Amino acid sequence: MGLTALTVLALALSAYLAWHHLSGGSVIGCSGGSPCDQVLSGRWSLVGGVLPVSGLATGTYLAFLCASLSIAPTHGAPVRRLAWQTMLVLAGAITGSAAWFFIVQRWIVGAFCPYCVATHVTGLLVAGLVNWQAPKQEGDDIVEMPEAKTDPRPLVGDTSRRLIGARSAFGLNLAGVALTALMAAGQVFITPSIVYRDGASQKSLPALDPNAAPLVGSPKAHYVVNLLFDYACPHCQRLHFQLEEAVRRYHGELAFALCPSPLNSQCNPYVARDSDQFKDSCELTKIALAVWLAKREVFADFNLWMFSHESGALWHPRSIDAAKAKAIELVGPPKFDAARTNPWINQYLQATIRLFGDTAQGSSAVPKLVYGSQWVVPEVRDADDLISILQDSLKVPKP
Repeated sequence: MGLTALTVLALALSAYLAWHHLSGGSVIGCSGGSPCDQVLSGRWSLVGGVLPVSGLATGTYLAFLCASLSIAPTHGAPVRRLAWQTMLVLAGAITGSAAWFFIVQRWIVGAFCPYCVATHVTGLLVAGLVNWQAPKQEGDDIVEMPEAKTDPRPLVGDTSRRLIGARSAFGLNLAGVALTALMAAGQVFITPSIVYRDGASQKSLPALDPNAAPLVGSPKAHYVVNLLFDYACPHCQRLHFQLEEAVRRYHGELAFALCPSPLNSQCNPYVARDSDQFKDSCELTKIALAVWLAKREVFADFNLWMFSHESGALWHPRSIDAAKAKAIELVGPPKFDAARTNPWINQYLQATIRLFGDTAQGSSAVPKLVYGSQWVVPEVRDADDLISILQDSLKVPKP
């Protein structure tokens, strides 16, 4: 009974995540850019850039549930043996998947999805129960024949009536782990297609004055794409380092208007639920805008510094104290203090947040590129991906 209940729970969690992927809706409690969103919207949520991992998990637990319905004593030994063998292979796959995706979330993505963690923990409990119970299962009872002269009951420790031996159970587990290894290899070595979500706003989106906004590129560029981002967002960090190359390939005819959209309800009313990851986002944004207002020629350096690596393999957002110290270093204390209290900062922030709100119905995630009435939430590997998305989804003309 406990095995079935745990399997149903894992199946329900996996099916919910699979439905989220197919429908493109938001998962409850996973606001755009949150750790949960980073895991569910990234390349590691897919195999080969096509097949959702949650879909594989749903199929695995559905097969497991079907097999578990055939282990009752009312079924014959061959049917029960096949059912336990199937569950042992699936248990190995579940255990291997839990280990693999812990590695992915801990050391590659650098964020954990609570739904995924709950699914993996439940799956490990299911796998543990199967491995504990399988070697104890007995086959059909031995029927005592009239001419038998010996006691037909097995001696203590006799395993001749076991459905599956301990060695066989271990081997079946290894077969399941091997299946997980194949899936992991597919994620690592198969280059996925460009991942993005796009849509169109039903409202007339406000246009920002390129001469009065922080830009990557020239305010005289023919094509100005608005970039909504957060200074604590890892996806935003990766995208920022592709912007200059895209501008170069457009020979200066392309520019990106930087539109900070902090994922924190203290300054962004469109954020339904706050995440600890973005607790400093509002203040980091205001510091950055103060630098632009105080000394525009150093803003590009400050902006790139905000997204640069300090140490280690994973990027970590700057702290408020570090950002403030860097800002003062670049513009000087008097100019920074004067700019920090300038009402323009709140006015510009309200304008960019309004743009965020006008496109939030389709997706509240960042980074988000907006051009005309079209918007797209990209995940790019390089400038080629970025330019493809600009041209194919946003319909930015080719240079």
